[in-house]
Amino acid sequence: MQVNETLNEGLKRGYTITVTADELDAKVNEKLAEAQPEVEMKGFRKGKVPMALLKKQFGQKVMGEAMQESIDGAMNEHFEKSGDRPAMQPEVKMTNEDWKEGDDVEVSMSYEKLPEIPEVDLSQIELEKLVVKADDAAVEEALANLAETAQDFKARDADAEAQDGDQVVIDFKGSVDGEEFEGGAAEDYPLVLGSNSFIPGFEEQLVGAKAGDEKSVVVNFPEEYQAEHLAGKEATFACTVKEVKEPVAAEVNDEMAKKFGAEDLDALKGQIAERLEAEYAGASRAVMKRNLLDALDKQVSFDLPPSLVDAEAKQIAHQLWHEENPDVQGHDHPEIEATDEHKTLAERRVRLGLLLAELGQKADVQVTDAEMTQAIMNQARQYPGQERQFFEFVQQNQQMQQQMRAPIFEDKVVDHVVEQAKVTEKEISKDELQKAVEELDDE
Repeated sequence: MQVNETLNEGLKRGYTITVTADELDAKVNEKLAEAQPEVEMKGFRKGKVPMALLKKQFGQKVMGEAMQESIDGAMNEHFEKSGDRPAMQPEVKMTNEDWKEGDDVEVSMSYEKLPEIPEVDLSQIELEKLVVKADDAAVEEALANLAETAQDFKARDADAEAQDGDQVVIDFKGSVDGEEFEGGAAEDYPLVLGSNSFIPGFEEQLVGAKAGDEKSVVVNFPEEYQAEHLAGKEATFACTVKEVKEPVAAEVNDEMAKKFGAEDLDALKGQIAERLEAEYAGASRAVMKRNLLDALDKQVSFDLPPSLVDAEAKQIAHQLWHEENPDVQGHDHPEIEATDEHKTLAERRVRLGLLLAELGQKADVQVTDAEMTQAIMNQARQYPGQERQFFEFVQQNQQMQQQMRAPIFEDKVVDHVVEQAKVTEKEISKDELQKAVEELDDE
């Protein structure tokens, strides 16, 4: 078997691999000999089929397997000896397409190798950690927002018209084609207008109603309605409006605190302060991570595999196009060309991605099974009622697992780098932190 170099330019490599006919024949005989003890054929006892007959019967099939194994073996041996790591799957093709049994096999292999990553003295990196304390004003603001979500309702004046967001207390009876249907009636039902908790079109028809009004609400059940006998049908609801109530924020006291699972108001304030500081810490980490990546980007310089940069630039261009055209859900759109700006951003991402991967490998950073399970469970919550199916889908999909593992790995590498760097703390206000975060989005 021979491997000859045909291309060596930058990170690009090209080779020809030649597997001789004798090597292939030996490989075929070896595979047939391994299988011979288990082969059964009419007229022969198990394991006693002559090699010549085996070769005639199965030689062509085994030849293909032997050819593939020989080429794979040559490639693996080459990568072990050279130390090259392909940036993407090598391009391999047979060059003597008119090959026939008895000929040597000639294959061309080309790839871009990953570059050598220079050493980085992490102890020389200087970072600033922004610290924000949850002051009384922030806690009181959060309390007021909670009070809005825990709103109560108080009766409006008798002649007041119901507005969107009001609660109307109603009796109703629903009928289809003049016949009442099961589950279509209720008394003293508190309905918040605009909550979209009833059939589309129902709540809008009660806007403007007053206490004591009797309204006939006509709606169409959705075509995909869960009750098949009602799906797509027109229904009429005879409604009596008994009371109209306006929303009012809940009173901030111990009773409200208990609604949110706290023992009293002071305990709720403590929980809010902890949550706010956790949010501030997350935002602060995002700012520090960007500053760290900027510092690393300035410190290192090395050749980048063009294929990785081109693929990343196309992905960036495609993603930004969809953000600018949110109405287009699929990929039935004109081809999107990557610009120089996309390529510059792609070069940064590829450079930092390769550097972080190298730093993580040297530090033996690992993503544990527990971390992966937690990440899958967090994402599964986005699919209520289908958590189990999502979990099973990820378990059976290697690409999906890799997509979820990558950000966890990156964050762990960032934590490792931060531990080696010089970090100083700076206490700032919430508004200053907000401004720093907004500047991240502007870059």
